[in-house]
Amino acid sequence: MFSRDDENYVYELVSKNIKKQRKLKGLTQEQLATQMQYSTQFISNIESKNHQTFSLGTLWRLALVLEIDIRVLFEEE
Repeated sequence: MFSRDDENYVYELVSKNIKKQRKLKGLTQEQLATQMQYSTQFISNIESKNHQTFSLGTLWRLALVLEIDIRVLFEEE
């Protein structure tokens, strides 16, 4: 896990929350990718522990598809 003062921290945090929200909705990566019109590999990359950048537009779209407030993706435990 990255420290909070590392910019990679936010990517790791958001990635973890995307995966959590997807699973809460009972969706597979493939199902989420289909609903977003993205590739399954892209969703997999976003959710991976490896550094993966993504746009605000992507986050907005994820929040819409997952039917959550975008702020949920930035929640720290």
